[in-house]
Amino acid sequence: MTKERKRDFALLLAATFFYFTGPMAVAPLAAGFAATLGAGEALMGLAGGLMNGASLLSRPVVGNLADALGKRALTIGGALAMAAAAVGYLLAASPGALLAARVLHGLGFACCSVSLSTWISELLPRERVASGMGLYGMVTAVGMAVGPAAGVFLYQRVGYGCAFVVSAALSGTLALLAWCVRDRGVALPAPQGAGEARRFRVVDWRVAPVALIILLFAMPYMATQAFLVPLAEAKGMGFSVGWFFPLYAAVLVALRLGLGRVFDRVPFWVFLLASVASAGGALVALALMRGFWALALAAALMAGGYGIMCTVCQATAILLARPGHRGLANGTYYIGIDLGMTLGPLCGGFLFGHAPLGWFFPAFLLTLPLILATHALWWRWQKTH
Repeated sequence: MTKERKRDFALLLAATFFYFTGPMAVAPLAAGFAATLGAGEALMGLAGGLMNGASLLSRPVVGNLADALGKRALTIGGALAMAAAAVGYLLAASPGALLAARVLHGLGFACCSVSLSTWISELLPRERVASGMGLYGMVTAVGMAVGPAAGVFLYQRVGYGCAFVVSAALSGTLALLAWCVRDRGVALPAPQGAGEARRFRVVDWRVAPVALIILLFAMPYMATQAFLVPLAEAKGMGFSVGWFFPLYAAVLVALRLGLGRVFDRVPFWVFLLASVASAGGALVALALMRGFWALALAAALMAGGYGIMCTVCQATAILLARPGHRGLANGTYYIGIDLGMTLGPLCGGFLFGHAPLGWFFPAFLLTLPLILATHALWWRWQKTH
């Protein structure tokens, strides 16, 4: 990698931190802020989830735009949209205005997620894509831990308005960093005669099995994120389960740094089997949890499961992409993530309301054989095509 590319890579990693920290600072506050504007329970829930819903629906368009317009333009546009959304929260005087701002935030978030990760991958040599995306994943993990903590801290000490202003400033910093990157992030055209004239596609079907695998890994994690605190309260646990998430982030950062070039050298199926075992252990530890050390073990195992597979699946999606179509492949991967983020809490809500509490985590063990079956079918298809 040249000196100029290393500079651009460092700038994009810094931009990635601000991309995650800005919207995540608002994520835990949206539902509560909606209530201060007069929203009922249904609208509070909608305010909390609407950003992810808007992001999911826009993925196919964003994936194509990343390849057609260039990643720098799309990143700057997405960052400015997120900054405008944060200002929109500050000015919102009704639940409807807040919901409109949440939609705008989701559109900006989708633009930046696809463009930044694809842009970073295109700066890397092919043999370093997996380890480079591991660094990207490490920075996102830090942002996902710092953002919510900062937002809640500011809200509790100053109020919603301060958290929204800081979120806007973080997204503005993202736009500035993206503007400073010299590489414009324009996709290379498909080779002559490749039969790949650019046209609109909803998904890259080569990447669809990878998207399904990460969807199934995401469901238990997102259900845990949404219902760990209510489950602990319902069971009368006498310790703070909130430690799960910073512990998860810390272990994930250590794993991604420690594995380094291993991501480039070890085949997909080895990571898959190890991560299935790790995710299963996390769910068993959560089901049997009675104290802090079981919680810590579950967090570490979840990092080895869902956390590691996020990096492995994203790098695999990028490597499977046709020339000039990494944005579409990345968008397909993020569709799997978004669906997992949606279906996990939905299934968790059903289990929390209609099943014994002890069944909650064991029920999500059903995702693990589905992951293995998906990989087996994909492997068989690859052998015959």
